[in-house]
Amino acid sequence: MTALSPQLKQATPVLAERGEGVHLYGADGRRYLDFTAGIGVTSTGHCHPRVVAAAQRQVATLIHGQYTTVMHRPLLELTDRLGEFLPPTLDSVFYLNSGSEAVEAAVRLARHATGRQNIVAFHGGFHGRTMGAGALTTSANKFRAGIGPMMPGVALAPFPTAFRYGWPQEQTVDFALNELDYLLATATAPDDTAAFIVEPVLGEGGYVPADERFLRGLRERADRIGALLILDEVQTGVGRTGRFWGHQHFVPQGPLADILITAKGLASGFPLSAIAASRDLMAQARPGSQGGTYGGNAVACAAALATLEVVAQEKLVENAAEQGDRLIAGLRAVAERNKAIGDVRGLGLMCASEFVDAAGKPDPATAARAQQEASARGLLLLTCGATGNVVRMIPPLVVDAGQIDEGLALWEESVEAAVATDA
Repeated sequence: MTALSPQLKQATPVLAERGEGVHLYGADGRRYLDFTAGIGVTSTGHCHPRVVAAAQRQVATLIHGQYTTVMHRPLLELTDRLGEFLPPTLDSVFYLNSGSEAVEAAVRLARHATGRQNIVAFHGGFHGRTMGAGALTTSANKFRAGIGPMMPGVALAPFPTAFRYGWPQEQTVDFALNELDYLLATATAPDDTAAFIVEPVLGEGGYVPADERFLRGLRERADRIGALLILDEVQTGVGRTGRFWGHQHFVPQGPLADILITAKGLASGFPLSAIAASRDLMAQARPGSQGGTYGGNAVACAAALATLEVVAQEKLVENAAEQGDRLIAGLRAVAERNKAIGDVRGLGLMCASEFVDAAGKPDPATAARAQQEASARGLLLLTCGATGNVVRMIPPLVVDAGQIDEGLALWEESVEAAVATDA
């Protein structure tokens, strides 16, 4: 009898029958508060009526119109609509299915446009599981162990993770930028360096926000050496952090990215990703280098159009900022009463609690117990970080204050139970 791969490990015991808003319902009828959002995907909540209706209409007319064979209206309309949210310098878009594919496309474009090979990525970044994206990923060994040799032409620099280094933020940024300069002097010559790729907030790496000085430092160095800056907004985009794009917290005006990558929350659960660049830059991709069988699928594009309408009309970016403030304040209050949590951080509805032991070292065992205790109480969460000692909360952008408070109450119970078990 055929079975799923044994390596598909479930984070929770739930067999989901249906979803509605911020809730999932198990096969046993139990309701769960879903603070995973399909790893940040169901931005408008599970089965938002307008997204469902848009997808149903599209399924009845055209399911698949392969975009290098024919063109279809949902793709054209989405491109126009997405342009209203993109930085004005990024006026050309290419669609794919997943974040990993979009990362690969961004790297390919950067190498074509610059005629250079090397890509600088940053410690703790997650960019995907494919061979190219995996070579750029250092959020945990599990994403790259046992598959080498990895794609060549990748150099790694520190990300300013102040809690890990144990330094103030300013000192950590100084260190990260100085080490990047040293890298450019020792490991990847400027005229060999095609691009820097960075997440505005580390995702799988532990939900660590960058800051303005770090991102502006990357922009300045990219300009100085003629390299490109790629912003991986797969998880931080489409309102997740309380701005439409995560980098807007730090650089709200003026051009920052040469290439921006988006996916996850773009289509409320339908597989769709994209890279955006200027028309001049996108034109430097070699003929035939951009394509794919399913990229820009008509149903996914229709769902994305509806998603963008819901995000705008229901003011979900503003809601993410407001409810995110409420969530992180509550998480910090829980941490003050539980010394097992060493740090609370995040932006908008992308928040995390990092568990440490009495010596201040990562404590993945207690983090895992807290996550499992939460599942048992009806709150679905995920872990992340290099050792799995970070528990993250990423509720749908439609979450309200009452649901945030409910989640926080369940979280405090879960942490107390996890710590008591350890004792």
